[in-house]
Amino acid sequence: MSAVRHVRGYDAAQANRVLTKRDPALGRWIKRVGALGNNPGWKKPFDPVDALARAILYQQLSGKAAGTIVGRLENAIGSTRLHCDTLSTIDDAGMRACGVSGNKTLALRDLMRREQDGEIPTTRRMATMGNDDIIAALVPVRGIGRWTVEMMLMSRLGRQDVLPVDDLGIRRGIQILRELPDMPKPKEAALLGEIWGPWRTQASFYLWRISDFKQADAVPVKRSQS
Repeated sequence: MSAVRHVRGYDAAQANRVLTKRDPALGRWIKRVGALGNNPGWKKPFDPVDALARAILYQQLSGKAAGTIVGRLENAIGSTRLHCDTLSTIDDAGMRACGVSGNKTLALRDLMRREQDGEIPTTRRMATMGNDDIIAALVPVRGIGRWTVEMMLMSRLGRQDVLPVDDLGIRRGIQILRELPDMPKPKEAALLGEIWGPWRTQASFYLWRISDFKQADAVPVKRSQS
């Protein structure tokens, strides 16, 4: 029996139609926010090791600051490809000179070691793996948590049924959508989100928009690992 092969991306228009019919409250928000189409990231070349390295470097920094550090690092290694074979050309002092913190340097070295040991699945291998299997394979990497892998699954691999319930923006969106007095805990959010399966990724993109829509009227909520 051959393994199920997952394609990158899904039909966002179909997801919008199903979600609108199944959940009228969300449907009203879909109309208000506007139709969200297919994510352009699904068509871009995707290298898991490079993507994880960049995720590590961007953690807890503004996009501008992280981009500056990444640019310095790319110049130092003479490559735009962050991999074991390129990152091995720079020592820890060189990384510090680029602005990479000690903790992130340790995380990058751990990623390099795991890449060498064959622990990081390739894009081709990921195409035959379920979401939970990909998460289990990648969260042992230092500095990589479930949230980071879920963002990869949604924005780069285009998996259609991911609901990152640890994300505060997602839970805030659910609170607004369902008019709840308090923000739901992750387990409650997961239960409330079952109605959107198997289109929970598309629902998540709308939940973030709903949360952002209400920021002017509510106390700002910092998203996990933002």
